[in-house]
Amino acid sequence: MSLRLSTVILPVDRWHEGGRAKWQRAEELGFHAAYTYDHLSWRTFRDGPWFGALPTLTAAATATGRLRLGTLVTSPNFRHPVTLAKELISLDDISGGRITLGIGAGGNGFDATALGQEPWTPKERADRFGEFVPLLDRLLTEDAVSEQGTHYSADEARNIPGCVQRPRLPFAVAATGPRGLKLAARHGQAWVTTGDPKLYEEGTPEQSVEAVRGQLDKLGAACAGIGRDVAELDKVLLTGFTPDRSRPLESLDAFVDFAGRYQELGFTEIVLHWPIPDSDFAADIDVFETIATEGLGQLA
Repeated sequence: MSLRLSTVILPVDRWHEGGRAKWQRAEELGFHAAYTYDHLSWRTFRDGPWFGALPTLTAAATATGRLRLGTLVTSPNFRHPVTLAKELISLDDISGGRITLGIGAGGNGFDATALGQEPWTPKERADRFGEFVPLLDRLLTEDAVSEQGTHYSADEARNIPGCVQRPRLPFAVAATGPRGLKLAARHGQAWVTTGDPKLYEEGTPEQSVEAVRGQLDKLGAACAGIGRDVAELDKVLLTGFTPDRSRPLESLDAFVDFAGRYQELGFTEIVLHWPIPDSDFAADIDVFETIATEGLGQLA
């Protein structure tokens, strides 16, 4: 499968003051998809503007016509499968079937305590994720669902007429641990990684590639364990969190070198952050647009 190039647009702009223009420009540049983070706030952006993911994607759906749209990623930190399913079915309908749900177990960021709860341990997050994904799968594929779980339940939850995409919109499951990889193998149409966070500060690009190779091996084993061909899953790399950091956006050649290494591993989609001045995602917008329009051609 040929490599696709996508972008992630953080929801930091008012819609009528630059927000709409970015999503429309992403489509003009030919990106395969444009995603956004599904957080209540995030890291260094906590004390600045930050808008909701699903309303932003709804607006983007009405402002574009071809671009795929989605979250990278939604988590159980402040979502419930029943209400999320209803919103996703509506969003898939409004977009004409262009939605991908990136979904992960979540972490210990601001979302983890914003509702007044104590942050969950890694095991508690994995337990909740293990219930969340299968229940959401059912809610998006069945007209009525009743299920009693430890953490998430549904009582005759109705979701008619279901998704435009059949049997449901695709899941892109972000996971590196054994339980998450099993969920990706069973329920995912794609798998998402940001690399190995342990290497972010002091690792090398070469170590990152080897670490991701190991993640792919584990994904393959998880698929083999249920009799699924790992080739059926798209492999998505969300950039910006490997030791390379922003270097792939310094020039067209730097991007081609970076992307080529992950293409050789079997990745089918590379996701670049839309540049944000004076942030961890600062980059030259002209270079970014050159990469968007010419980068994949250099890899063919």
